[in-house]
Amino acid sequence: MKLDLDGKEIELTDTGFLANIDDWNEDIAKLLAEQEKIELTDKHWDVINYLRDEFINNKENQPNTRNMVKDLGKLWNEKIDTKALFDLFPGNPSKQAGRIAGLPESRRKGGY
Repeated sequence: MKLDLDGKEIELTDTGFLANIDDWNEDIAKLLAEQEKIELTDKHWDVINYLRDEFINNKENQPNTRNMVKDLGKLWNEKIDTKALFDLFPGNPSKQAGRIAGLPESRRKGGY
């Protein structure tokens, strides 16, 4: 599969994840989000940037939804639950947001 961005073809896996994390940029994130029918807000970007930071700067960590709830609640200085993340990324916060963030597909079982 390929993604076309301004005439440049970006390679995707069969499941729609970027084949090369280094191909990612905010324009690609916007295009991937558009395909998912998600309009990115500041909170969406917080999740995307959090996941990228965890993967790139924390030994390729891909947090599950439970850890995302804890860490993003602290970031936003509010108590949140899984519903708050599913409201942002209804296709599964860790996987759908990870796809938009340009990360490899998580091989972890379960989402919580």
